[in-house]
Amino acid sequence: MKAVKPECAYKWEEDQGDWRLGKVERGDGLHVVALDCGAKHNILRNLTERGVKVTVLPPDTTAEEILMLRPDGLFVSNGPGDPAALDYAVKPLKGVIGKVPIFGICLGHQLLGRAIGATTFKLKFGHRGGNQPVKNLDTGRVEITSQNHGFAVEEKSLEAAGGVITHINLNDNTVEGFRHKSLPIFSVQYHPEASPGPHDAAYLFDAFMEMMKTGKPPTGQRLAELQALRE
Repeated sequence: MKAVKPECAYKWEEDQGDWRLGKVERGDGLHVVALDCGAKHNILRNLTERGVKVTVLPPDTTAEEILMLRPDGLFVSNGPGDPAALDYAVKPLKGVIGKVPIFGICLGHQLLGRAIGATTFKLKFGHRGGNQPVKNLDTGRVEITSQNHGFAVEEKSLEAAGGVITHINLNDNTVEGFRHKSLPIFSVQYHPEASPGPHDAAYLFDAFMEMMKTGKPPTGQRLAELQALRE
């Protein structure tokens, strides 16, 4: 990950332009700090599209430096590497858990899992491509997702750490998403910004906007409602 992380903080202001979805949950006036572990630009565009101010930081930024920016929410991006070898990226997350709502994608999902006390492991067969079926356990619906990763969060350790599993991969039943049962934290293993469904998972960005306003993890019922708005 050190090969792709930014050397310093930067602002992100580009939205989705002609590719915007239309009606989205707005976060006007909110400030999102994004930890860039190798972030895909379309993830940052999805955040800006919802009207938030986005400040991007390297993943080895300290918890104190994050909190000094007084963010309304923290986003943890995708990126390469074994999450078990990235303690420098897990440490700041441990320092801000419970102090700011957090949303993670891909590697960010794995780092958040480890930050709350779960373990990760290497998959026998990595998940690659734009046709990975993921079941949303809250809604019963299947999302066609884009994925590119070789590690996963271990289910039992995640539940023991307070995680509620929200999504599973239908090919191997591994964890594809979780929310914390009491803290404002949720994440997914796949890439909702890639839109292979075409917009099956865009509701997750809307859920992040709401979580920043409420300070509470999204309920299964609310995730179902937000997903229905994409139909």
